[in-house]
Amino acid sequence: MIDRRAPVLVATARTPVGRFGGALAHLTGTQLGGVAVRGALERAGDLEVDQVLMGNVVQAGNGQNPARVAGVRGGLPTTVPAVTFNDVCLASMTATGVAATMIRSGEISSAVVGGFESMSQAPHGARIRGAARVGNTEMVDLLVNDGLWCALTHQGMGPLSDAENERLGVPRTRQDEFAVASHIRAAEAAGRLAREILPVDGVDLTADEGVRPDTGAHRLAQLRPAFTAEGTITAGNASQMSDAGAAGVLTSAERARALGHSNLVELVARAVVAGPDASLHLKPAAAIARLLKDNGLTVDDVGVWEINEAFAGVVLASCAELNLDPAKVNRDGGAVAIGHPLGASAFRLVMTAARQLTDTGQEWAVASLCGGGGQGQAMLLRSR
Repeated sequence: MIDRRAPVLVATARTPVGRFGGALAHLTGTQLGGVAVRGALERAGDLEVDQVLMGNVVQAGNGQNPARVAGVRGGLPTTVPAVTFNDVCLASMTATGVAATMIRSGEISSAVVGGFESMSQAPHGARIRGAARVGNTEMVDLLVNDGLWCALTHQGMGPLSDAENERLGVPRTRQDEFAVASHIRAAEAAGRLAREILPVDGVDLTADEGVRPDTGAHRLAQLRPAFTAEGTITAGNASQMSDAGAAGVLTSAERARALGHSNLVELVARAVVAGPDASLHLKPAAAIARLLKDNGLTVDDVGVWEINEAFAGVVLASCAELNLDPAKVNRDGGAVAIGHPLGASAFRLVMTAARQLTDTGQEWAVASLCGGGGQGQAMLLRSR
């Protein structure tokens, strides 16, 4: 029997995931977040919200407390407080996990959760204050600096992950094969994914823009390495830079049932890991292993798996570490095909996992991902 204070998802919604510089590029991150918030609230029905907790990674130019801006844009009154989270790619899962803990403790009874990102609108910056009075000053790409660059090792996520592919022996052919499968799965799941997506006013885009069902291994094999001369990561087997908003409404099981909601998905627990190094590949596996151990479960108990395809090699390495068949992971495609809008991705995994639980009748799901600086997180969901 589910505890009356157990945190459950009663509604989710997201924008289509737009390609970098694509159909959603003219919208700010907070606009995309607002669209998702409004959609989730409409799907939740008559439910008052106590707080907004959302992730946003490249925050420069988005104004004070971007989660609050997104909440108000989504139709919430200004009396609802908000907090913006940023632990890079983990941000919207962290926001969701904190909200779940607050609901379970009784501090709040409901929350809007999720995240948003416009990578297309990430600004460049210059340090003008304190600069030389004569001469030029350097422009910094804040998308790279704040979203794609490891501040601990002072290198990009790409070269860092190329080195990890080599260390772990993840061959290019397997990465390309997994990338092809991601596009095929996402194309075949178009009808299911469409249930997550809501239209964006004034935009002629109703599906994730980056999915290419005609992608083939022979085509990917012709691509040059993207980051290092001898590397195995290419534009074809890495996640796509993207724009999107994703949001959900979380409340207690008692309140959800009183409002007539059924097919509930409980957010049971989460686990967060860090280090010992800044690499990405094995961080999802480490977080998942801790999560399963803490909850008395094994890999075989879990029927739905979502692991973020930051790079194809990340999923392959984590699956190998867990002795998990990659064919069971991301059955509706992943970030290689759908895209990776940094602040929105983690919640996109959670909402897809929740939908799959309802679709398949499975009991347990796990959503997991790595984050810049060498962190990982995993969340356990249960069908109720």
